[in-house]
Amino acid sequence: MGETKTLLRIAALAVMWGSSFFWIKLGLAAFSPVQLVLARLTLGAVVLLALCLLGRRRLPADRRVWGHLAVAAFFHNALPFLLFAIGETTVDSGITGVLNSTTPLWVLVVAPFLGVPNRMTATRVTGLVVGLAGILLIFAPWQASGLLSWGSLACMTAAASYGFAFVYEGRYLSSTGLSPYALSGGQMLLATGFLLLVMPFGGLTPVHLSPLAVSAVLVLGVGSTGIAFALNYQLLASEGAVAASVVGYLLPVVSVLLGAVFLHEQLSVRVILGMVVVLGGVALTRLQRKPAAVAEPAPVAERV
Repeated sequence: MGETKTLLRIAALAVMWGSSFFWIKLGLAAFSPVQLVLARLTLGAVVLLALCLLGRRRLPADRRVWGHLAVAAFFHNALPFLLFAIGETTVDSGITGVLNSTTPLWVLVVAPFLGVPNRMTATRVTGLVVGLAGILLIFAPWQASGLLSWGSLACMTAAASYGFAFVYEGRYLSSTGLSPYALSGGQMLLATGFLLLVMPFGGLTPVHLSPLAVSAVLVLGVGSTGIAFALNYQLLASEGAVAASVVGYLLPVVSVLLGAVFLHEQLSVRVILGMVVVLGGVALTRLQRKPAAVAEPAPVAERV
């Protein structure tokens, strides 16, 4: 964790993924949510397939793997990307990033339903309750000025979709032995196909091109989607899941800062407290009990 290369990868991932909500907000000035997500997925697929070609990695040949990839593509890419884009038509980019940080809580909820071992310790239950309390604090449904709306619910559903996808991929795709680049490239390709299917339902509206919006979509697709996916796999391979999980705590900070500085989005004290509570709950759900130390065998004389 202390190596410069690892820290740079973590920082780069935090900026790429944390800024994705900022780029979405800028891109929506010219594109509809369906158009924006289709462009994002297409660019991400091109980057990942190019990496497969350069690394001479073949796409999966097993039909069962493609079936699992189709499920992952829908719940990890097509659906949440579209829901976040729809949500950001009414929700600030910073708030969207905060709601996205609830994904680990949904992982904890979904895991038992997919038969994935996930022991619910008292600490994890406490973390889940604390995280849900943070969500409630952010939405503040008891206030007329609360954030509870169709847009915020779309963002929350997207985070839950991520949670399902992570558990599903961990069970059905992580043990295939195939290249992560090949899996993610095929997954992104299928997600692009899903978006093509919904083009008649929101993707045929007029496009109002502008240099800023086009640049935002290019950065979103190439950087925050294609390159970020590849960089995440490098981080997982070199440092493991613990290092990669650190990125999750930095994403809402990046999204909130970008939204406040460049888009002049206002954040109330309640929302900031809610973000802190959510991240605290997430941290509790990830705590693991240290294995008990194995006692050194006693000398023969003492074992008699």
